[in-house]
Amino acid sequence: MMAWAKRNKKGFNLVETIVASTILSGAVLALGTIGTRSLIGARLNRQYEIAASLIDKQLSLIDYVGIDEFVEMGQLEGEFPDLEPGYRWQVTSEYQDIDSLYLITLTVTWLERNRPYSLTVETMLDGVSAYTNPVVVQQ
Repeated sequence: MMAWAKRNKKGFNLVETIVASTILSGAVLALGTIGTRSLIGARLNRQYEIAASLIDKQLSLIDYVGIDEFVEMGQLEGEFPDLEPGYRWQVTSEYQDIDSLYLITLTVTWLERNRPYSLTVETMLDGVSAYTNPVVVQQ
């Protein structure tokens, strides 16, 4: 009878198998959640990088044209239709009463899964254009 009892103790019983399966299922679920959140965070980080790049391009354009001319054109907002998920920009300017210095606030907004996100940058620009019109001298 002793030989039969030793042979029976080599395997796992039903309770041990269920506990091990539950622990393994919990670990797989936790790893899946971590992976999903990591991918969502990477996508959101990429969208912030795109917004920062768009702000840089828009500020370069404003600096090139000159803030005085840019304000006179009257277009202080717009959108980038060729980029997903639909980025919009808005510029506000405030004259600083110092020479021709302006405080520029540029905000880029977008929607991701019906949740709004935005990135705002403030900088100072001189009212003098980086683009100079060529002077034509007639003789």
